[in-house]
Amino acid sequence: MTHLPALVTLLAVLLQFGTMWAVGHARGKYGIKAPATSGDPAFERAYRVQVNTLESTVMFLPTLWLAANYGFSGWAGVAGLVWIVGRVWYALAYLQDPAKRGPGYMVGMLGWAALLVMACIGVGRAMLIG
Repeated sequence: MTHLPALVTLLAVLLQFGTMWAVGHARGKYGIKAPATSGDPAFERAYRVQVNTLESTVMFLPTLWLAANYGFSGWAGVAGLVWIVGRVWYALAYLQDPAKRGPGYMVGMLGWAALLVMACIGVGRAMLIG
C-alpha cells in the first residue's frame, strides 16, 4: 500500500495523455486546425475534458503527495484511486453528453476532498509535534 500513491500518479499521467490524445484525434476528425479551440461540438467537449482534467490534476497531485508523505500513504492511494475513477467517469460522460458529467465529477471531488483532509491533518500534526 505504501507504493499506491506512486501508481496513482502514473495513472493520472496516463489519464492526462488520454485526454490529450482525445483532443488530437478530435482535431483531425473534425478538421480543427491549431490554435483554434472551437468548432465542432464534439471537439469542444474533448477540449473541455482535457482542460478541466488538467486543472483538477493541479490540485490533486500535491494533495495526494502531502497526504501520502504525512502519514496517510495507503489511504491517500485509495482516495487517489477514487479520484482517478471519478475523472475517467467524468471524461467519458462529458464526451457523450455534458449534462451527464456531474456524477463522475462528484466522485472525483470526493476523492480529492478526502486527500485534502488527510493532507491538512498530516501537515497540521507535523507542525504541532515539531
